[in-house]
Amino acid sequence: MKILVTGGAGFIGSHTVVELHNAGFEPVIIDNLYNSNLNVLEGIKKITGKTFPFYEIDCNDADKVRALFEKEKFDGIIHFAAYKAVGESVEKPLNYYENNLISLLVLLRAAKEFNVDKFVFSSSCTVYGQPEKLPVTESTPRLPANSPYGNTKAIAEDIIRDHVHSAPGIKAISLRYFNPIGAHETSLIGELPNGVPSNLVPFITQTAAGLRKSLTVFGNDYNTPDGTCIRDFIHVVDLAKAHVKALDLLESQTDTNYYDVFNVGTGEGYTVLQLINTFEEVNGVKLNYTIGPRREGDVEQIYAQSDKVNNIMKWRAEKTMAEALRDAWNWQLKLTAEK
Repeated sequence: MKILVTGGAGFIGSHTVVELHNAGFEPVIIDNLYNSNLNVLEGIKKITGKTFPFYEIDCNDADKVRALFEKEKFDGIIHFAAYKAVGESVEKPLNYYENNLISLLVLLRAAKEFNVDKFVFSSSCTVYGQPEKLPVTESTPRLPANSPYGNTKAIAEDIIRDHVHSAPGIKAISLRYFNPIGAHETSLIGELPNGVPSNLVPFITQTAAGLRKSLTVFGNDYNTPDGTCIRDFIHVVDLAKAHVKALDLLESQTDTNYYDVFNVGTGEGYTVLQLINTFEEVNGVKLNYTIGPRREGDVEQIYAQSDKVNNIMKWRAEKTMAEALRDAWNWQLKLTAEK
């Protein structure tokens, strides 16, 4: 079964390509390399022993996307490609709405035209905003998003739901990620942001490696045990495996207009300072960090209830936060040694 992986050279996309291969799928990668690197493809090749088709294409380019669909004849799509920095989305909302939503529309139109009937969407727990009750379930009301990034994910979910309802034959799942961290245990692929990282763990590892002077923790006056934000941190390999399970579920569905959403998290919430302390303990490294003001767009605390994904998709997180932080540090050490 041939699967198009948009943003397949990115952090989650590259790990998903590996897990698709391990499960017997044939991944095809497209990526515009806006926030990724061609070197990732070599890492994927070393892990899997295979070179997968790669196309440098922007998903907003409808003509190039359509030409690709004509050539490759896909059986399914996993759509990762999107801008994803919460802070940047607050500063540049129009860029986020344009990129994240037009690319989705282009792909859905192509899928309809070429009869691609399985669609897995990379959504986010940001669609819940700041929930009134924790942990969040899939039936937790979606509150107004705290950032334009989060709002693009909520709007995208609505677009997919409405499209599935209107277009017989397409089945879709939105996976609401919590906080992916870590790297492949081989240290051959991992999180590789261009420029200043927008995610916490690569900023931690770059600071620990001496590439950045200090890490800023945004706020320590939240209503949490130590005043810092609480998140549900999930190993990226576990998250990648959830996409394989999602494709399996779509393939098994007899309802040709099937659409559902799933939280993908560990079910455990940890504060930012707990994450930092665990990183220091696991890796024997002292981290230089300071406490700064709150960052606009950040949610105080959120973590998942994972019963639905456990029971219906038969998926559950297997790796610990400590394992993820060990893998992330080993990945950073490899990157630093290569420079």
